[in-house]
Formats: sequence, C-alpha cells, structure tokens
Amino acid sequence: MFARGDTANLSPSDGAYVTKYAKANAAIGTEVGLSEWLEVTQKRIEQFAEATGDQQWIHVDVERARRELPTHTTIAHGLLTLALAPWFVRSVIGIKTIKNTLNYGANRIRYLTPVPAGSKLRGRISILAAEDAPQDGLRVTYGITTELQGSERPACVAEMIAVHYC
Repeated sequence: MFARGDTANLSPSDGAYVTKYAKANAAIGTEVGLSEWLEVTQKRIEQFAEATGDQQWIHVDVERARRELPTHTTIAHGLLTLALAPWFVRSVIGIKTIKNTLNYGANRIRYLTPVPAGSKLRGRISILAAEDAPQDGLRVTYGITTELQGSERPACVAEMIAVHYC
C-alpha cells in the first residue's frame, strides 16, 4: 500500500490485505512522502466557488483583489486547499490494491497562510494512526502539511482520516 506498485498485482487472497495493514502499522509516526507541486489557478478557484456557492469577492473578483488585497490577487478558499488533501495522499502513497476509500473526517484543521491565485501547493504526508475498521477496512489518520511554494509557513495543516478497503 505504501510503496508505489509494491503489491499492485496481488489480491487480498494473495496476501495484499495483510501486507497493507502491516505496512500501515509500521509507518505510524513517520513521514511517508512529499507530493509534486500543484498550481492553484484562478479557474480552479472559480470552479470551487461555483460548486460551493462561496462567491466572496476575495476569491472571484480579480480586479478588486488587485486593488484591495495585500497579495494583489485573489486567494483560494481555505476549504479548496483542504479539498486537495486526497490528491496529495494518492500522489504520495501507492494504493493500487485498494478497491475504494472513504473520507471519514478530520481531527484538526488550521489555515495558516493565504493561498494567492497562481500559487503552487504540495502535500507532506505522514501516518499518525492506523487501525482496523469494520468490513475489512483500515482507518488511517494522515498528517497533511500543505506547503505553499516560496513560503516558510504552510498554507494548511490537517489531520485527515480515511478508511481504505481491499
């Protein structure tokens, strides 16, 4: 589960199920990877605004933001930054043997730095906890630090919980 392609061709009956759980438990308390950079474009911000109904001017009014915001550009929604967490996790962790994953929730979320349109983000992923879940699932708590390129402070830190199924 946690090394790209490590158990890609195995089925649960071949031991992938056991291998995944063992690797998750062995990785508790460790950083498992760093994603590639992802650009947060104005188009992505506008699509998120449309999907959520959050049309606040700081996100969608480019001209007003240029005049009135310290960044001189619009900024991404905090929830957009958080919504990228599953992409960061999938890009770091090989989960080819997983049939599906459910977002289970979050323990802690903090938005520390605004994300200007055109910025690039990446996720630093660690495993904080792993435990069995009903129906042969594995509940994993991920520590996700969303880094903003060029900033010493992260854009967001979160503890996100997912349940993976074989």
